[in-house]
Amino acid sequence: MSEDVYRRLAQHLDKMPGGFPPTEDGIEIRILKRLFTPEQADLATHLVLIPEPAPVVARRAGISVPEAQKMLAEMADRGLIYDLQTAGKDTLYMGFHFIVGIWEFQVNRLNHELIADVDEYIERNLFDPLTWKENPQLRAIPVYESISNPAEVLPYEHAEKLINSHTKFA
Repeated sequence: MSEDVYRRLAQHLDKMPGGFPPTEDGIEIRILKRLFTPEQADLATHLVLIPEPAPVVARRAGISVPEAQKMLAEMADRGLIYDLQTAGKDTLYMGFHFIVGIWEFQVNRLNHELIADVDEYIERNLFDPLTWKENPQLRAIPVYESISNPAEVLPYEHAEKLINSHTKFA
């Protein structure tokens, strides 16, 4: 049964725009086993890329709301899913792509085995031109219009004033 839940999660992740293509030897299953418990893997198959409150996910998964809230919070803390927390509102949860998503959020939880598995998976699967052709993560949409970019070089004082006038940066 636990092998099946990881296969379902792998298929769920592969249906996302970023994809998670299967391999002949199942290295993707080994990666998921390193990251998710069987219960977390099952719950993750019920998440979508649209933020939703725990009761919606719980109903879809067929589990109690308290159980879902606990598991979703643990999964978000481990970087397996994404949570949106806004003061005075319910926390919302959404699924992640494997790359870019789950893998990048493991930076503080890495171990040699996980790194070796993911390196092998990426080398064999994601750098294969056929895989990228079938599962493109980025697409260019031609609109046949020019985009102007009136770049200007700012004096140091002006740039410093601009930076100091803000508190959030992306």
